[in-house]
Amino acid sequence: MKTIGVFFGSRSPEHDISIITAQLIISGLKDLDYKVIPIYLNKSGEWLIGEDLGQLKNFTDGKKEIANNSQYKKYFLDLEKSVGKMVFKKKGFASKEITIDLAFPAFHGAFGEDGTMQGLFEMFNLPYAGCGIAASAIAMDKALTKQIFQAKNLPTTKFTVFEKSNWLKDKNLIINRIKNDLNWPIFIKPVHLGSSIGMAKVKTIEELENKIEVAFYYDDKVLAEEAVDNLMDVTCCVIGNENLTASLLQESVFQTDLFDFEEKYLKKGGSQLGKSQSGVMIPARIEQDLTKEIQKTAKKAYKAIGCSGIARIDFLLNKETKEFFVNEVNPLPGTLYHHLWQKSGLELKELLQKLVVLAEERYKNTKELTRTFDSNVLQNPNSNKV
Repeated sequence: MKTIGVFFGSRSPEHDISIITAQLIISGLKDLDYKVIPIYLNKSGEWLIGEDLGQLKNFTDGKKEIANNSQYKKYFLDLEKSVGKMVFKKKGFASKEITIDLAFPAFHGAFGEDGTMQGLFEMFNLPYAGCGIAASAIAMDKALTKQIFQAKNLPTTKFTVFEKSNWLKDKNLIINRIKNDLNWPIFIKPVHLGSSIGMAKVKTIEELENKIEVAFYYDDKVLAEEAVDNLMDVTCCVIGNENLTASLLQESVFQTDLFDFEEKYLKKGGSQLGKSQSGVMIPARIEQDLTKEIQKTAKKAYKAIGCSGIARIDFLLNKETKEFFVNEVNPLPGTLYHHLWQKSGLELKELLQKLVVLAEERYKNTKELTRTFDSNVLQNPNSNKV
């Protein structure tokens, strides 16, 4: 029986969302008769392993000490055995060995969704679900993503990006650039963050500096971009490696100026979690021709970033002009969006099984590549001179 490690948590402002996502994945994979091992990275960056970590109630009913409980810290990674797999061994007299055959990352945000964990899996030559290193890293950088969209002639909103060092050096220069180059209102976003954390819609120059300072609290790089009038927030998921399938479109309904954290995860169960019936419209209230055009563009954006496995592409649509813009790309697990796939004819069990198959397919294709090169450079007398 294949053993799948579900990795979640980590040092990210989206840590708690990752816990919720992981429990969904763990439950679904168990229904497929896989052996599932929950592997949790707490907020301090410590690795914890234990069956109880696959039960959401242990994180929600006041037992927060689970995040630091020493009984889950008794495992260490056996580097000697971890080739084409990850092998964890238990310390102490009651020795135990856990072998992970395939990794299923369930991280949201930094230190997991951004290519860091994908790099670790690659180093161990371990198959893993979702996008690879480069696509994950690009998708996590909203500015870099938009720059690639521009290069590929994909529609995206006008923007400017700046780093904290530039802001501290001359904030007036940046404020004037935003004021002169962009049409108001504008959105301020931490570049590497999701779930609308640190994000704000700015309508006046007076509030601009404060909102930028808030964004810099979470990130060292900030994006300012033009807002879209008569906005409809539209989502399309794409699955596949070479042969791509696009989901139905989802329309996210929200009452405030932006689709914020509360609307996504808290209000009426959370639109982003698929639990707020009034906050989600599937299919989106868009005519068929426009729906097909957005789905087609979603596949183009997926390929432009170099995605594999699965990704979610978010769009901004002007309901009056019908003009749409690719907003951002979310790799696994923000892309899981099981409620949208369910409406598109793919149940959770089928979705997870397909992701496992796609992970193995990409792994097989990668193994066929030659990763080494034999040379005589070390035998060259001149190479011994430092």
